[in-house]
Amino acid sequence: MPTISKKGHDMPASPIRKLVPYAEQAIEKGKSIYYLNIGQPDIKTPEVALKAVKENDIDILSYSRSEGSDEYREKLAKYYKKHDIEVSRTDIIVTTGASEALLFLFSSIMDPEDEVIISEPFYANYIAFSTATGVNVVPAICDIDDNFALPPIETFEKLITPKTKAILICNPGNPTGYLYSKEEIEQLAALALKHDLFLVADEVYREFVYDGNSHYSILQVDGIDQHAVIIDSVSKRYSMCGARVGCLVSKNKTVMQTVLKFAQARLSPPTYAQIASEAALDTPQSYFDDVIKEYVERRDTLIAELQKIEGIKVATPKGAFYCIAELPIKNSDDFAQWLLEDFDIDGETVMVAPAGGFYSTPGVGLNQIRIAYVLNKESLIKAVNILKEALKVYKD
Repeated sequence: MPTISKKGHDMPASPIRKLVPYAEQAIEKGKSIYYLNIGQPDIKTPEVALKAVKENDIDILSYSRSEGSDEYREKLAKYYKKHDIEVSRTDIIVTTGASEALLFLFSSIMDPEDEVIISEPFYANYIAFSTATGVNVVPAICDIDDNFALPPIETFEKLITPKTKAILICNPGNPTGYLYSKEEIEQLAALALKHDLFLVADEVYREFVYDGNSHYSILQVDGIDQHAVIIDSVSKRYSMCGARVGCLVSKNKTVMQTVLKFAQARLSPPTYAQIASEAALDTPQSYFDDVIKEYVERRDTLIAELQKIEGIKVATPKGAFYCIAELPIKNSDDFAQWLLEDFDIDGETVMVAPAGGFYSTPGVGLNQIRIAYVLNKESLIKAVNILKEALKVYKD
C-alpha cells in the first residue's frame, strides 16, 4: 500500500477537536455536555453582518480579488486607524481565516528547517502550520506561577540562532489570556531589529482586554514597519467563527507581494463572508462594551469557582476568553476522555481541552487543561462543579 508523507504523519491532531468522537458517543448515550474546550462564543453575531448577507441581491457569486475586495480592505484600514495603527488598503491581504494568513506567512518568510520562536504555551495550530511548512518551533517557555508572563528578554534572546527567522506572539494570548505590556512589545521589537527578524503578532483578540488595561499593537511601535506582521480575524471579534475571514497586515511590500502569490494560488477569499465582515465593521461600540462586561463577569466567576477546588492552580487572564488550569492529575488527555466516557452528574458532563497540545516541549503541560469561558455564568458554575466532583473520584 502506498505510504503517507512524513509531514502527514507528523501533523498533530487538534487537542481541541480530537475528543469530538467521544463527545458524540456521550451524546448518543443521552448525556448533556458543557463545552469548555473550544473558543466558540455564545455571543450573538452582530445583526448588521447577518443582514448584509440575507438582504444581498447578488446575481452571480463570482470570485473576489485574491487580496480581498477593495471596499472591505478600505474599511479595514479605517478600523485599524481607530486603534492607532496607520495602514492603507494595500497593506492588507484578506485570507480565509487567520489560519490561512499564518500558513501563507510561514511559507513566505521561512524555508524548511528555519526557526520561529513562540511563547509557550501557544495556540495549538501553530504546530500544525510549522509542520506543514517544515519550520521548526523554538519555545520560549512561560510559567503558570508567573501568570504566563514573557520570560526575561535576556532568556528570550538566548534562543536566537542563525536559523531564527521570526518571533511569534499571540496578544492577548490563546490559550493563556496573557496580555503583553507596552514594555514587553517594545522589548520584542528591539530584539527583532537587533537580530533582523520578523515580529509576528496574532492579534485576533484585540478587543477582549480587561481590568482597565489596553492593547498595544506591534504596528504601534516606531521603526519596525519592515519587520512587523499582524495576523487578524473576524471570528472572535464579531462571534463570526463560521465566516472564515481573516487578514494579514504589514507595511513590508516584499512580504505582501510574496503572500499575494500564495493568495492567488487559492484564487480568492469567500465573497459572502467578506460582505458580512465588511458590514460587521459598522458594529457599534456598545456591542463590544456589553460583550467585554459579560466576559469579565464570566472570567471572574470561573476563576473564583476553580480556586475553590483543592489542588487546582489557575492563571488569571487579562484578555481573550481562555485560561489554563493545572489539575492534581498526571495526564489531562486521559482525564478529558474519561469525563466524556465514564463520568456524569445527573446526565451532565464537561468537555475540556488537554493543554499538552499547546506545548511543543515534550512532557510539559500534561496535567493542565485549557478552559474557554464562552458559556453563561450559570453554566460555568455547573461545569466547574462537575470538574470538582470528577476530581474526587478520578484515578490516574
